[in-house]
Amino acid sequence: MNIYFSKYADGLVPAIVQDVNTKSVLMLGFMNQEAVDATLSLKKVTFFSRSKNRLWTKGEESGNFLNYISMALDCDNDTLLIQANPVGPVCHNGTDTCWGSDNIPSSNNFLTTLEAVIAERKSASPDSSYVASLFAKGINKIAQKVGEEAVEMVIEAKDSNEKLFLDESADLLFHYLILLQSKGYTLKDVVNILEKRHKP
Repeated sequence: MNIYFSKYADGLVPAIVQDVNTKSVLMLGFMNQEAVDATLSLKKVTFFSRSKNRLWTKGEESGNFLNYISMALDCDNDTLLIQANPVGPVCHNGTDTCWGSDNIPSSNNFLTTLEAVIAERKSASPDSSYVASLFAKGINKIAQKVGEEAVEMVIEAKDSNEKLFLDESADLLFHYLILLQSKGYTLKDVVNILEKRHKP
């Protein structure tokens, strides 16, 4: 990739970050060759911070990393488009993007975070986590777990123990998100269908 760093006096090029799933533009940062190399090596989007005057990995303090997916160069070779899986809100104001709606934190941030964690563990070693071990067992085992959790939730729904009902509901949603990832989809794909079906 032949990036035209010398176009600007500071040797930095703009880097636009896009959510790989929703296609939302998340933020704009600046990169030099070191930042590009660090991003590719760490698999975490890393910029050159002009205020800190050093490399800065997004999320290094907050934990809200941008897990790197891909990088593309524009037609003038002087602007990068990076696709990433965000872990939590991107903006320091707590919104999903730096163009959030009046900077009001989104209410579904945790589901976004959870999906990003599940996606990251999809290709991890089976010994590293429960999620990774489930992916290693294949689609049949994952689907079976979703079925088991659904039955357990239905059973608890017929009783009066609200805590157990909510616990089983959480287990079902968690395993459903894993099933979606194993099929190459996210919750947003399902929401899109529901939105199309909705008739105000």
